Amino acid sequence: MHRLSIDIGNSSAKIAVFAGREIIHHQRFLKLGIIDLAQLIEKFSPKKSIVSSVNQEIGQLEEFLKKHTQYTRFTALLTNGVQNKYKTPNTLGLDRWAAILGANGLFAENACLVVDAGTCITYDLLTGKNEYFGGSISPGIAMRFKAVHEFTGRLPMVEWDAKEVIPEGVDTQSAIKNGVLQGVVNEIEGFIALNNIKESALKVIITGGDANFLYKQLQNSIFAPQIIQDPYIVLKGLNEAIAD
Repeated sequence: MHRLSIDIGNSSAKIAVFAGREIIHHQRFLKLGIIDLAQLIEKFSPKKSIVSSVNQEIGQLEEFLKKHTQYTRFTALLTNGVQNKYKTPNTLGLDRWAAILGANGLFAENACLVVDAGTCITYDLLTGKNEYFGGSISPGIAMRFKAVHEFTGRLPMVEWDAKEVIPEGVDTQSAIKNGVLQGVVNEIEGFIALNNIKESALKVIITGGDANFLYKQLQNSIFAPQIIQDPYIVLKGLNEAIAD
């Protein structure tokens, strides 16, 4: 039986078709439409579907999915065995919660720290007892570069290429790059160290737009054996939410 997971963000929509927990098809759309859904359903015949969306204007998509699948709208109330103890679940980002469900599906016997490196960097801990209390939100890489420029009088806006190495700070440009990039790496290592004290056998899952760069940097870390990169952890969590 196939299941369809859809994550609709501010700039694009990501979809995955699952057979059990295996992704058999993945696609990204700048704007997901009915024709796109019709083609996916015709090709894969998913029995169930689920949508997580930051955009409330998805009525047509939902109606189409209801007609052709067993449809679910994703919310933080879908727990799949994880105890959600966040004090304000109505304000919890759906991508954060879906990632926690995805981590639980991958490592049901382990505590997991999910690091989502996007516009902001979020750190969310799933305990070894399947409990979620929350986590941390800090500025992402691009936001830090922008803040250094906009909140000072003379520091420049520095362009950053994710393919470059972290430079030594030998001039103003390289000092900003070193401070921002090495600072983020040190921050992630700090969160891993802190949560290693709280939980044993901790798995660290890194995802998000800057995950490739950060994962490479962290390969030189003492924490490298704990870290995996998974760009599909949110979609996997959506799939867990409608698993039989």
